Amino acid sequence: MGKNAVSAIYVLVMVVVIVGVDILIFRHHLWPRLAANVGIVLVFGALYFRFVKRA
Repeated sequence: MGKNAVSAIYVLVMVVVIVGVDILIFRHHLWPRLAANVGIVLVFGALYFRFVKRA
């Protein structure tokens, strides 16, 4: 599997997690939803640079 394919799958998983959290937990709460989305992106970014980028 190529590096671009791994990155694409990683981004797709991140989007699914963000949308899932938005729909299931923070549907009617704007600011907590925004904070959670930023936190999810930061965690996924940190994990990407720690594990995926090295491979």
